[in-house]
Amino acid sequence: TQGKAHSLVPLCSPTLLLFLYFKNEAVCVCVCVHWCILCCVHADAGETREVFQKHQPTHVIHLAAMVGGLFKNMRANLDFWRNNIYINDNVLQAAHEVDAVRVVSCLSTCIFPDKTTYPIDETMIHNGPPHKSNFGYSYAKRMLDVYNRAYHDQERGRFYTAVIPTNVFGPHDNFNIKDGHVLPGLIHKAYIAQKEGSPLVVWGSGTPRRQFIYSLDLARLFLWVLTEYQEVEPIILSVGEEEEVSIKEAAEAVVEVMRFKGQVTYDTTKADGQFKKTASNAKLRQYCPNFTFTPFKQALKETCDWFVANYDSARK
Repeated sequence: TQGKAHSLVPLCSPTLLLFLYFKNEAVCVCVCVHWCILCCVHADAGETREVFQKHQPTHVIHLAAMVGGLFKNMRANLDFWRNNIYINDNVLQAAHEVDAVRVVSCLSTCIFPDKTTYPIDETMIHNGPPHKSNFGYSYAKRMLDVYNRAYHDQERGRFYTAVIPTNVFGPHDNFNIKDGHVLPGLIHKAYIAQKEGSPLVVWGSGTPRRQFIYSLDLARLFLWVLTEYQEVEPIILSVGEEEEVSIKEAAEAVVEVMRFKGQVTYDTTKADGQFKKTASNAKLRQYCPNFTFTPFKQALKETCDWFVANYDSARK
C-alpha cells in the first residue's frame, strides 16, 4: 500500500486477517507483523473455522469469492450463486465465532439493478433485479449486505460492513482471456497479438462503459474503511463519474500503452453485457475529499509493464 492510508495500520488491533479465495491455486499463508494474508483453493467450512481459530483475528478484510468475467458468469450462474453464498457464510460465521469486531467484505457494482437511474448510489442495491448475465454472482454479493445488517442487529458489537468497488485492475490480476475481466483480458490479448503479428480482437461492440479503479488505490481505501469508516451501510469506492470510459476507449488505451501496431477488430457476435453501471462516489468524497486516484493511463502502464515483466508467472 502507499500514501496516507498506510499510516493507519498501527492503529488497528493486534491481528488483522486478509482472507482470499483463488480457485485452483495452492494454499499460501504469509504472516507479516500483525497481518495474516491467506489464499486457499476452496471454501471448506471446517478449514475456514480452523484458520480463524488459529489466528484469532480482530479485524478481517474478506475478499474471498468465486469470480470471473462476463462470459464465465453467463455459463455458470448457479455455480456463482452457490459457491459465493457458501464462502460468505463460512467467513462471516468464522469471524463471529472468534469475536472479530470488524469485517470489511467486498461487493461489486454488478449487484445494482439493471433498470435504474444514474448515477447509482449505496441506497439502490436492493431496488430491483440485477442484469441477467451474472445474476447468480450479483444476488450472492447482495446477500453480504443482508448478512452485515443481520450480524449488527442480532449480535451487538459486530461491525461488519462492505465496500463496492467499480472495475478493479492492476498487477497480479487474473489475465485469463476466456474467464478474466475485460481490462486484464485485453492486456493479455494485446501481448499475444503483438508477439504473433495478429489482429487484436475485442469481444463485443466496444460501446459499454465502465469506471476502472487501480488495485493499489483500492488497497489504500480498504485500509481506511477498516480503521475509520463507522457505518454498516456499504460504501462505493470508485473514481468519479467523469472518469467512466467505453470499452473501445479502454482498448485504445491498452493499444497505446502496449505500443501495439496491428489491426484492432470488434467481434459483435459476442455479448456486450450490461451497458453501464455509472456509480457515484459522493459518499466517499464526503469522507475523503482529498483522496487522489492514480491517473488511468499511469495505472494501466504500471499494470501492463508488470504483466510483460512477469508473463511466465502471471495468472492467465
